[in-house]
Amino acid sequence: MEFIDYYKLLELDKSASQADIKKAYRRLARKYHPDLNPDDKAAQARFQQINEAHEVLSDPEKRKKYDEYGKDWKHADQFEEARRQQAASGGGFGGGFGGGGQSYSYSGSFDEDTFSDFFEQMFGGRARARGSHRGGHFKGQDYNAELQLRLSEVYRSQKHTLTVNGKNIRLTIPAGVENGQTIKIRGHGGPGVQGGPKGDLYITFNIINNTNFRREKENLYSTEEIDLTTAVLGGEIHVRTFDGKVKLKVKPGTQNGARVKLSGKGFPKYKKENQFGDLYITYKVKTPEHLTAKQRELFEELKKSGL
Repeated sequence: MEFIDYYKLLELDKSASQADIKKAYRRLARKYHPDLNPDDKAAQARFQQINEAHEVLSDPEKRKKYDEYGKDWKHADQFEEARRQQAASGGGFGGGFGGGGQSYSYSGSFDEDTFSDFFEQMFGGRARARGSHRGGHFKGQDYNAELQLRLSEVYRSQKHTLTVNGKNIRLTIPAGVENGQTIKIRGHGGPGVQGGPKGDLYITFNIINNTNFRREKENLYSTEEIDLTTAVLGGEIHVRTFDGKVKLKVKPGTQNGARVKLSGKGFPKYKKENQFGDLYITYKVKTPEHLTAKQRELFEELKKSGL
C-alpha cells in the first residue's frame, strides 16, 4: 500500500490547528468534488484521499495514532496490545521484539503483510489459533465524504450516485435530510485486514438553501407582503408554499408582523412517510406611497375620526 502523507495532501504542516485542517479540507473538497469534475478520474481519486485525510486528522485521537504509526494508524491499538501481552509474558521490546528465546527486530512502518508477520513472529501458533476468532481480523478504515445538495433537492427522496475509490455507489437520499446530518453506508469503506470486514462510508450533508423559506427542522417560515386595505378590511391572497401556491384568507384588522400557521405545508419529516411540518407566514403590511389628493383626504378623515 503506497503511503500517503495526509498533511502534504491537505497542504498543511504537522503543527496545523483543527481550524486549519477544516479550512483546508473544505477548500480542497470543493475543488476536487466529483460533481464539479464528472469525467476526471484523477480528481475523483484525489477527492477520496482528501476525505480520508480529513477523517483522520480532524479526530485528535486518530491524528495522534497517525503521527506515530503513519498509514498503519488503524492498527495502533493492536500494536499496543501486542506490546502489553509480550511484556506480561516476560518478553520485552528493548532493541527488538522478544519471545521464546528469540529476538525480532523491526524498523519502518507496518503494512498488512508485515502486520501479519509481526504477530506470527511474536506469538507463533497462538497467533494462528486466535486469529480466526479474535485479534486476527480487523475492520477496514471508515471513509468520510461530504455531499452538497440544494434544499429544493431534499424536499423529495431522490437517488444519487457517489464515486468512492473509482466505484459508483447508488443510494437513495430520504426526503427531509438536514444540513450537517451524517448517514452511514455499511461496507463501502476501506478493505478489511486479514479477512476482516470492510469499513463504512459516512456521508455528511451540506444543504444549501436556494429558496425564500427559512427552515428549522421540518418547519418552514416565510414573509408575505399585504396591502393596507387588505390588512384593514380582510380578503384573500395567494401565498407561496414549498410545492406551489394556496389561497389564504386574511382576517380584518390584521396587524403588521402577525403570524399564521399552515398545518402540513412545511418540510417532510425525515424517514416519516407522508408526514410534514408546518409553514408559518408572517404578514408585512405595506404602507401606501404616492397618495392621490383624494386618497390623502380620505386618510385625513380617518385620522380625524380617531382611527
